[in-house]
Amino acid sequence: MKKTVLMSVMFLLTLLFSCASQPYVDQKTFDELTSSNQFTFMAKRANPTNFDVINVMNSLPNANSARMLDLDYGYTVVIKEKELEVNLPYFGRLFNPSYDTSKNSYNFTSKDFTLSKVQNKKGNWVYTISPKDVSNIRVVYIEVFKNGNAYVSIDSNDRQAISYDGYIMRNEIKKETK
Repeated sequence: MKKTVLMSVMFLLTLLFSCASQPYVDQKTFDELTSSNQFTFMAKRANPTNFDVINVMNSLPNANSARMLDLDYGYTVVIKEKELEVNLPYFGRLFNPSYDTSKNSYNFTSKDFTLSKVQNKKGNWVYTISPKDVSNIRVVYIEVFKNGNAYVSIDSNDRQAISYDGYIMRNEIKKETK
């Protein structure tokens, strides 16, 4: 009986520690990225707010009701010193759709934007980015948590809001080929 109880407790502790949040960046890298305001947000999940999309997701076989879509690797928001690059998919209602399907997602580069950052009570950094040269985007909010996780929400003029979960990392340096 004691062995069974001991094994149950050990299994429970192992399960609890494996579910703890994993840091994506160490503290030194986190401080460097947030102080320089230059990093890449890598999206892992999309959280649509449109109930039509959620109903379709829930009607699929073996679908979970978490209202989250797992994304492939490569959907990013890149913040550089004088450039903002956004490449994220969109799931929801477009009020002004285009026949060009590349314009129906968030895929733009802004060279004229304002960036402000505030640290909240929990120690997380909240970035507010307002692009001035992209007509349909009002504001991009990025909340960066201490362990490197991040949350992005985009507010647009021509579509419903959507948010993304992911993590931050260093910007990739592109090598020039000769």
